[in-house]
Amino acid sequence: MRKLLALLAALVLAACAPAQKQAEYTLTYASPYPPGHPFSRADIAWMKHLEQASGGRIGFRTFWSGSLISSDMSMEEIRHGLVDVGLITPIYARGGAHLLRAQSGFYGGIASIRDQVAVYDCLDARFPEIGQELEGLHVLAAQGGLFPGVLTRNKPVRTLADLKGLRLRAQSDAIDVLRALGADPVNMPMGEVYSALAKGVIDGVVAPADTIKSLHFAEVAHHFTQLRFSRGAYPARAMSDAAWRRLPPDLQGLVGNSRKFWEDVLNTEILASEKAGVDFAAAHKVEMIPFPAAEQHKLDQLYNRYALDQARALGEVGINGEPVFRAAQALIAAGPIACPAPNSGVKP
Repeated sequence: MRKLLALLAALVLAACAPAQKQAEYTLTYASPYPPGHPFSRADIAWMKHLEQASGGRIGFRTFWSGSLISSDMSMEEIRHGLVDVGLITPIYARGGAHLLRAQSGFYGGIASIRDQVAVYDCLDARFPEIGQELEGLHVLAAQGGLFPGVLTRNKPVRTLADLKGLRLRAQSDAIDVLRALGADPVNMPMGEVYSALAKGVIDGVVAPADTIKSLHFAEVAHHFTQLRFSRGAYPARAMSDAAWRRLPPDLQGLVGNSRKFWEDVLNTEILASEKAGVDFAAAHKVEMIPFPAAEQHKLDQLYNRYALDQARALGEVGINGEPVFRAAQALIAAGPIACPAPNSGVKP
């Protein structure tokens, strides 16, 4: 009876409470990640920022954990209106994003996530082929990422020579490099890596330090080598053209100008996840192995050699990728990276 009375009281209070103001424009947002993931925490911060900055005129309805969009088809799903705004992953796209996927491997020697995004912005402004692969989408944020190292079960890796003979799970842009160094790279879904490590099916994984904690790898691997497989940025959050056109010009401007906020909070969340992984490693007896600068330089040179091959291979699908690769490398070599703001229409 007490529970029933409490429920009735709650209903009465809810009925008497002032009605919440309905947003003038409610946008659907979807991500393949759960709401607690670092990417999603950044997305939630961006949504709250826009709701507040718009005075409540913009609101959001969210769909997490792949309930509405997928990783490999997200660009098409947003283009066709399945969702208004969402996380896109052109590096996993099944088709139509050849240059976007390849250019993320053109960043050998890059120093930071901010530099990754800055170089991407320069390439986007200079090469119209990138925009052509994004037709039907308005990019709201680009995203860089942590540099993968090597996490191994039993054998520590202290030089490039130590990679020889190791069976390692790796992303596609590192496979040729690892083979050249005598390793045996395999490509498997990250969700299968824990089991493969535990069973000894693989000797290790090429992955950033955050996975030591987030994917529980500290339970099945004991050495993390802090070498850096270079990686680049890519457009990572987008709105469909139809949803963009539904917004009045003032709100389009507000959304467009929120790009730096979103990219900054993504950067903060990604770096925090790395620190959490490193701290977790120290507390769980995972050896953190520094990597000699001379060995890292050799790795960067080898990485760029195969990246140039990948750039030239784009010719098979009618894309001249070599100028994009060389532009990225020139920007990295030149030092501080400064390019026009995204979508400014100004070419570097």
